[in-house]
Amino acid sequence: MSGPLLSATEAARLSPRPGGTGLFAWLRTLTYYIHVGLATVVLGLWGVLTQMRHGRRGANRVASIWIAYMLRAARWHMGVAVELRGTPPAPGVDALIGAKHQSFLDILAIASAAERRAFVMKREVLRVPIMGWYAREVGSIPIDRSKGRDAMGQIVSAARARIGTEEGLGHLIVYPEGTRTRPGEQRPYKHGIATIHLETGLPVYPVAVNCGLFWPKRGLPVASGRAVIEFLPPMQAEPGEDRDSFVRRLREVIESRSDALMAEAGFVHAR
Repeated sequence: MSGPLLSATEAARLSPRPGGTGLFAWLRTLTYYIHVGLATVVLGLWGVLTQMRHGRRGANRVASIWIAYMLRAARWHMGVAVELRGTPPAPGVDALIGAKHQSFLDILAIASAAERRAFVMKREVLRVPIMGWYAREVGSIPIDRSKGRDAMGQIVSAARARIGTEEGLGHLIVYPEGTRTRPGEQRPYKHGIATIHLETGLPVYPVAVNCGLFWPKRGLPVASGRAVIEFLPPMQAEPGEDRDSFVRRLREVIESRSDALMAEAGFVHAR
């Protein structure tokens, strides 16, 4: 495997359908979590000790090493890997990424593809030792849900402020449904990504996934096979388009393509 994400040629060697989830899959998954838990502590402490002086660049360097290690370890332990389709935003371009979110696997895969990754995340995550420091340093924007509508104003202000800096905003990853969903589950899309888009003018890259078929919402057990994330062509609001209309269009693009990826993997919607 040349990189943490599979090319089309590499992907062809793995089954597009999830493997079994019996006792052996449970054991492989547990050994994976033990392995990456220890690796996270080692890499995290190494990064804090050696990369803190490099600020965002250093934090992103450590994050890239950690993400690649997590994805490769998933292939070693559990036989699951992720194929990248489509074209992520270029490293030097500020952009928004609106993604379907089914599992921890799609977080890793999208963050691997988006080299200047940053997240809109719950403020509480920033208080987690080591991980919170990296989340802050790579440019993630915290959200305080207790502030209601004021929280979105703070996010927009933070995004605008970073666009004007030398490092820029980066690739801000937003999950419009606000939480992980099970395969076949669809939740209403929140308007946050549309608000940020309309206020900043940054392109929105939709991302479809089928990762939940392999790596479930609760994380156990993980099935072998080839999951897929697909970056779709970037979207812009039409002249005069409001956020409700933009969110509807974004939702249709993401959900229809995610359904197609899940169908490729043999998933049949329960009607």
